[in-house]
Order: sequence, then C-alpha cells, then structure tokens
Amino acid sequence: MSEKRVYTFGNGKAEGRADMRNLLGGKGANLAEMNLIGIPVPPGFTITTDVCNEYFEKGKEKVVALLKNEVEQAVKHVEGLMKSKFGDVENPLLVSVRSGARASMPGMMDTILNLGLNDKVVEGLARKTGNERFAYDSYRRFVQMYGDVVLGMKPVNKEDIDPFEAIIIDVKGMRGISLDNEMNVDELKLLVKRFKEAIKQQTGKDFPTDPMEQLWGAICAVFDSWMNERAILYRKMEGIPAEWGTAVSVMAMVFGNMGNTSATGVCFSRDAATGENIFNGEYLVNAQGEDVVAGIRTPQQITKEGSIRWAHLQGIDEEIRVTKYPSMEETMPEIFAQLDNIQAKLERHYHDMQDMEFTVQEGHLWFLQTRNGKRTGTAMVKIAMDLLHEGEIDEKTALERCEPNKLDELLHPVFDKEALAKAKTLTRGLPASPGAACGQVVFFADDAERWHEEGKQVVMVRIETSPEDLAGMSAAEGILTARGGMTSHAAVVARGMGKCCVSGAGALNINYKARTAEIDGNVIHEGDYLSINGSTGEVYLGEVTTKPAEVTGDFAQLMDLCHKYSRLKVRTNADTPHDAEVARNFGAEGIGLCRTEHMFFENEKIKAMREMILADSKEGRERALEKLLPYQRQDFYGILKAMDGYPVNVRLLDPPLHEFVPHDLEGQRVMADEMGVSIEEIQRRVNSLSEHNPMLGHRGCRLGNTYPEITAMQTRAILGAAIDLKKEGYNPKPEIMVPLIGIVNEFDAQEQVIRATAKELFEKEGTEIPFKVGTMIEIPRAALTAENIAKKAEYFSFGTNDLTQMTFGYSRDDISSFLPVYLEKKILKVDPFQVLDQTGVGQLVEMAVKKGRSTRPDLKCGICGEHGGEPSSVKFCHRVGLDYVSCSPFRVPIARLAAAQAAVEE
Repeated sequence: MSEKRVYTFGNGKAEGRADMRNLLGGKGANLAEMNLIGIPVPPGFTITTDVCNEYFEKGKEKVVALLKNEVEQAVKHVEGLMKSKFGDVENPLLVSVRSGARASMPGMMDTILNLGLNDKVVEGLARKTGNERFAYDSYRRFVQMYGDVVLGMKPVNKEDIDPFEAIIIDVKGMRGISLDNEMNVDELKLLVKRFKEAIKQQTGKDFPTDPMEQLWGAICAVFDSWMNERAILYRKMEGIPAEWGTAVSVMAMVFGNMGNTSATGVCFSRDAATGENIFNGEYLVNAQGEDVVAGIRTPQQITKEGSIRWAHLQGIDEEIRVTKYPSMEETMPEIFAQLDNIQAKLERHYHDMQDMEFTVQEGHLWFLQTRNGKRTGTAMVKIAMDLLHEGEIDEKTALERCEPNKLDELLHPVFDKEALAKAKTLTRGLPASPGAACGQVVFFADDAERWHEEGKQVVMVRIETSPEDLAGMSAAEGILTARGGMTSHAAVVARGMGKCCVSGAGALNINYKARTAEIDGNVIHEGDYLSINGSTGEVYLGEVTTKPAEVTGDFAQLMDLCHKYSRLKVRTNADTPHDAEVARNFGAEGIGLCRTEHMFFENEKIKAMREMILADSKEGRERALEKLLPYQRQDFYGILKAMDGYPVNVRLLDPPLHEFVPHDLEGQRVMADEMGVSIEEIQRRVNSLSEHNPMLGHRGCRLGNTYPEITAMQTRAILGAAIDLKKEGYNPKPEIMVPLIGIVNEFDAQEQVIRATAKELFEKEGTEIPFKVGTMIEIPRAALTAENIAKKAEYFSFGTNDLTQMTFGYSRDDISSFLPVYLEKKILKVDPFQVLDQTGVGQLVEMAVKKGRSTRPDLKCGICGEHGGEPSSVKFCHRVGLDYVSCSPFRVPIARLAAAQAAVEE
C-alpha cells in the first residue's frame, strides 16, 4: 500500500500519468495525462483507489483522519492555482467531486458539482461574478445533488417523481414556464429554500453549511457509491472485481451556466454506435454537465453536419433548426475549432476513440474528462479495423481491442425488410444504440426484471433512465426514452450493454401512475407490444418480425486476422445441417459435438425409439432399430455434407432412456396400441426405467454396453451416410465418440462393436471410409487414468459440463437453488457451468492431456462443453495445449477471437 494517498494536477503539471489508472482510476490518470500533454484542465487532486479499499476495511472515521493533512494541502494547491479560497465569502473557490474506477462505469457512481456554497458564499459569488442568477442557479443545483447523493433524498414510491423535480415543476408552474433556464433569481432562491426544507423534513438533517464538512461528506459518499446496488450490478455484468475500488477526483469548478458565452457538453472522436470516423457530440448553452446526460433539456449538436442529421430525424425544418437548435460549430466557431483540434489530438495520443466532457466558461474551453469510449459491438470492430488501416495500431493491438463477448451483438437479429414495410411507425427518436428489439411495454425497472424472469420479452419505456434503472435495462430487449440525447444515461449504458435503444422520442408522453404512454393519439398500455429500431430511431406499433444478421466487411476482416494468429481451431456443437451451415459461415472448422439424442424426437422417429426402449427382447429392439436406421443415416448425411472436408465428431447415444418414453396416460395408451400390448405392460416397462439419480445411472457407454445393438445401428448410420457422400464425390470425415467412460474396459467393449460393424458394412458396400474412434472425458476417473485410455482411444473430447458436475458434486439441473447465495456470499466467484473452473476441473483437463499424450503423442484433444465459447475458458484451452474448442454456432466468432487473443498474449 503506497503511503501517498493524494495526487495533485494542474497548470500543465501532474503527479500522476496515464499508466497509473489502477491507482488513480481512469478519470484521475487521464486528468493527469491531459495536463502533461497541454490540454486545458481545471486544477485538482485525486484520492487513490487503495483508499477506497481502506475505507471499507477501516471505516469512515479512520480514513478521514488518515487523509486529513494530504487533502487539506491539496485544497491549498488548487487555491493557489485558481487564486481563490475554499469557503471564502468574497473570493470563493468551488469544487466538483467525482468518482473514477480503473474501468469505465458510466453513471453508476456519484458526482457532486458546485461544492463549497452556503447562504453567505453564494452572495459573495454573485458579487464577484456580477451574475446573481448564475450564483443561485449553481446553489440550487448543489443543494439538489448533495441532498440526493450525500443525504439520501430519493422518491418514497417508485411511481413518484424525484422530490426535487417535483418542487421545480411546482415553482415553474407558478409562472407557467417550462424550461429550467427560464427561472429568474427569485424563483431560484425559492428553490434553495424549499429544497432545504424538504431535506430537513424527509431526512431529519440540516443541510451542512461548512465547506470542509461538505467536502468530506461528498468524498465519503463517492466511496459509498462503489458499493451501491447499481454499481455492484454493473460490475457483475462487466466482470469488474470489487477489490479494484474507485478513486475520487476533486477539481476546481468551471462554470457552463454563466450566461450565453458559457456551455457544457459531451463529445466522441468517432461515432460510438456505428464506429464511423465522424466527430460528434452534444452541448447546452448556459448549463452544467449533468443537464446534458440527464436529458432534462434537449441538447444541441456540436457539429453542423450532426445538427442537420438530428433535425431530419426529428422532422424539424432548416429554418427552425438554425434559430432554435443551432450547432456549436455555428454559434461558437472559435471554441468549436479548439474543441475539434483537441479531440483529434487526444485520439492520436491514446490511439483509440475518446469520450470527452468539456465546459466553456465565458468563452474559455476546459476539458473535464477523457476516456476510451464505450461502444457497440459493431463500432468496436469498425474502429479497430479503421485504426489498423490508418496506421494508428498494429494487427495484434486490433485483435486485443475487440472484446470477444461483444461480437455477440453483431450476430443479433435485425428487422425483416418486408415486415418493416408493413409496420405502423408511431414516432421517431434518436438512434442511440443499434439493433432491433420487440417486446411488451413496461414502465419500471423492477417490472422489467420480473417479467423477464417469467419468460416475457420486454421493452422498457421511461421519461429518462437513471442509474437506478440498470437491472431493468439489463433485463429488457430494448429501451425507449422520451427525453435525452445521444449522450444521455440511457444511450451510453445501452451501448455499453449492447442493448437496442431509442432516446429522446419527444412525441412520447408517459403517465407512470396510469402505466400508459401516448404518442400522437395512440395510447399504449403496459403489456402492449412495441418494436424499436436502434439503428434508425423508429418506433413501431406491435410486433415486427426479425431475421438473422449478416456478416459485414469489417467483421470478415477481423475474422481473417483471427485465422492468421490462432493456433487453436474452433469447431461447433451442431445437431442439424442448418446449424452446421450457420457455424461454417462463421468460420467453424468442423463439428466438435453432434448429439444424436436430439434427432429422435420427431414423429416417426420417436415412435420407433420408444418401441426399441420398451421391447422386451433383443429381437424386438433390433426390429425397432431397423426402422430408425434410415432416419439416422439421413440425418448424418445432411450434417456430414454441410461440413464437407471437416471432421464431424458424433457422440453415441448418451441420455438415460426414461427421457424418451411417454410419462402421460394418453401417450402410453397410443404406445400400447402401436406395439399391440396392454397399457399395463407399457406402464410396467416405463416404471422399470425410473432411476433415483439418472445423471449417474444407465446412460452413455453403459447403454451401448448393455444394448450393443444400439451402438451397431448408430455406427451403420454414421458410416453409411459417409459412404453415400463419398460415392457422390464429397470428402466426409466422421469421428465416432463413446460417451461417459470411466474405465478403459468400457471404451474397449464399445470400440469392438464399432470396428466389427464398420468392417461388415465396408465389405457389404464395397468401399471403405477412414474414421476415428475416440472418447469423451467427462468422469474424473477417466482423466486420472488417461494414459491407459489413450492406448485405445484415438482422440479425447472433454465434456466439461459433466466433468464440472462430477468434480464439484453439483447437479447442473439443481444448482439454481443455491448458486445465487453462493455468488452473493462470494463462496463462488462465478457459475462454474458458465466459466471453466481452471484450478480444479482445469487441472483434470491439463493432466488428462499430458497423460494421454504420454502414451499417444499425436492424440488430438478438444473441449465440447458450454465452456468452449467462453473467452477466459478458451484462453485456458490454448494454454494447456488443446487442439480445438467446440461451441454453439453463434459463439464461433467469439471463440475464434478469444483463440487469436490467447496466441497474441502468449
């Protein structure tokens, strides 16, 4: 633990720098770096992330005592640079207090502006600036933010609006005005008075007047916000460890609300939704930063091009645009030129798309923040590929810039063009985060969560979202807001999550109490269907059908890079020709798991399957299997053809037989009629299949060894299909996998059946097909004795779903009853069925690979459990020397990127 807890910056100097983000958080490190490269930044200081951990270990009082001297010295440093004094009546210094973790968490933690004001200081500020309206506007904002963040003033019921907002509406209503910036000095003074009374009434606390007491309250509130519900949820979603902590940055205030030569804004060096190389952003004249992201006023566009595009989307004509919503490029051309130069400089410096916050105080531009911007999956790929072509980054960096799981967004469905042509467009907002979403309307975050858990698809509709809505946003298919621009909370968070979002749909009138929304006379009730297009901003009535996404040029280029650098191959888990084709289009190089049981559930097949299971003799089973053979052969023909030239690994029948038989009386009656036996006989056979613990019962190779005729039929079907294809000029590469072995003898018995059946088939057909016989390693004993098994088996495929189940002793069907508690209590860090347990289950995998290759050096090894598409698990597979991973078709690109990153990281 560093003894130094506070790092200062200002006037082109800084004690920190960009590579200290772990200690200073992203914001603190970048504020220091911007000073060092000559960007105008208000002076301030950063309290380190280590202090956040101390705060939760040692408690508030001890940490305040530890920090006291350093913070007081740092305040003096800022006073010296700003030539003003904190708490002074005649020449006051005001500060902002902001959070900043090492990973960007937009809107999840708390910020307080204008700190240092009280009834006397506000009068001094008014005299000093000669602007009484500005002074009291700043004061009411401070009381509102401090009351919310530090003193805990929140709505009592979810249907209620924010208590401060209710007072603002009331005060504006007295004079019939609609915008906050239309309030006069007397109305702002009245707000301060009523805000303080409301705080006292609801919390029982007086608003603090001592600036130092205010500062400590704000610093501690920012630390506390690291452990608030929404921050915890966001960290869980993004995989950010709690022990990273947040830094606290305290900066001298610069004011965007000092009149018409002042402004505040947020901008991006490239489009965060599409990735296009277009400088864009939003600003407000005579406002403070929270106004832009909160969506209370309609922000204006920074560039003229952006302003024209925005007006077109809103249906506003050019004359009104120029008079009411001009761009910064048009109203403040000199400031715009400076801003444009600095954003380009920052992107070149960081070699990545920047998300920046700035303030203009009476014609002087200040930067308050820069960070690598949150972006959609589409933008992530485009920006990485564009920066590579521009020579800003190299190929390996382009691969590392892309987050494997975010590729999932590029594969999401889009609206079908024909369905769109027939859809009724209700209104249009801003295309804040691309994608197509359709679902039932809900107005509250907790309802979105509950409906989602009930299996419903929902679109969350809000006036504006706030960080409290995070869980609901995560559960929704898409988000629609009445207020807010492209940099509002809804837009930024939705892009980070890869959720479809339309913001600022001004025609939308929401009544939370009635749970209805009205758009141009159309009333939408909770539960009605809406469809939203996050790529165009359009909102449609009802359900609009979707179709699969298409792979774009940038995406294809990224996949080519993955192919160039990966050592680990990626196969797919596929049971149908369609799935095999989808995966092959995404670059899968074979099938790592083809489950045969999924093929038995169609009409005629399930009848023959049940007949086989319920037969009471070998002859009866063989008769039923003869009926199944042509179906199975046809299934394998389609899959082997779709994967022509690539290996197809077919797992022999695995699940317990009771899964295939009818358990309802009607089904049993039909079965009895078809087989010509009594219903009692069918019931007796069904009951005899019942097991206390079927996952550990009569399944896998135990079925094949009890009823070798099943293995023989499946072998004839697989190799027969391959022979048919070979005769047609194809190049099938079948692999036959024996499941669930724990002893080499189990494999041995099955291999003898497979080889004998193949020999007989090849003689009959007059042609041979090369094929391999391998096994699934999914029982710990098989991993422990892998050197013996490899003497017989030609390849290993790790079935990590069952291997995890048997290593932990957790039933994957029943884990949900205790998993949430285990995660909450940190007994488990992650669900071991989602993310491979590298120390336990992984040790078995690594050991089995080494032992297997000690007796068969050319042993091919792969993984085909759910973990085959999870990035950290894929990287583990690379490190332990597996040849391939196998995953579901839509996770193939994710696994390919993770495999390439593993090679680059090595």
